[in-house]
Amino acid sequence: MSSPAKRISAPATHLAPTTHLATEVATQPDDWARAARTATAHRDLLPAPGERVAVIGCGTSLFMARAFAALRESAGQGLTDAWPASAVPGGREYDRFLVICRSGTTTEVLTAISALPEAIPRTVISSSPGTPALTLAEPILIDEVDERSVVQTRFATTTLALLRWHLGEDLSPVIAQARDVLAETETAALANLRQAEQIAFVGMGFAAALADEAALKLRESCRSWTDSYLATEYRHGPISLAGPGRAVWAFGPVIPGLADEIQGTGAHFEHRAIDPMAELVRVHRLCLLRAADLGLDPDRPRNLSRSVILG
Repeated sequence: MSSPAKRISAPATHLAPTTHLATEVATQPDDWARAARTATAHRDLLPAPGERVAVIGCGTSLFMARAFAALRESAGQGLTDAWPASAVPGGREYDRFLVICRSGTTTEVLTAISALPEAIPRTVISSSPGTPALTLAEPILIDEVDERSVVQTRFATTTLALLRWHLGEDLSPVIAQARDVLAETETAALANLRQAEQIAFVGMGFAAALADEAALKLRESCRSWTDSYLATEYRHGPISLAGPGRAVWAFGPVIPGLADEIQGTGAHFEHRAIDPMAELVRVHRLCLLRAADLGLDPDRPRNLSRSVILG
């Protein structure tokens, strides 16, 4: 757990889209719509119903892997595991490997792909042309959603959209929700969160993976103090952090009684009955607001780079 860089005060009255992150956040509904065609074009490279699948990634890509795994299993399409590239277990039988890697150069990802059984089909989704990962597996290149910001947004969510379309979901309502989020006035929609000292994200199922991603986005872009938990685990200790000036943000359906318990602590409880992927766009907008309030550049987070390349 990290502490905030400093307490936010005197919010800016308007946030102009002057960063790469702001531009990339704003394209997501169109990106998700276009992903339907990408999913159809690459159907044969993606998991078929009944296959045993391992999905591999690091950081944000791992959270997208976990979200897809939860959605695929809940749809009854087959066993689906999600593993960090640095900790793919041996001795397990899979019919297909799916790798998610924006940069295509992450050392742990390249090492993991190289160690996979050669007889098992493997596919990599990336947005970076000409990178090593694309030569180690069957490639799905979505370079139209590549990013100049170090902080990932549209590549990750478009990858998840592609995979959700592949599962047979109709994302039209989700896309409409994301458009509505982007059309909102930031100061009104996020007023109770903009100056929160600490934010805990909670969710269940695939929403739990997106809650983890939401917490990571705020840590990366504006050094915020954030945590994330399964909603059912929040009562088992983390609720001790809740109180005035702090917030709990629920993704997806809320478990019974949780909202009342949070509000009873004096903390703000945030929830909308929209798809967790559209809710993540709200978090992206909060990242931009808080970074602007703190005078931080969300495109170049402290101590981070686009790819982790180990010596």
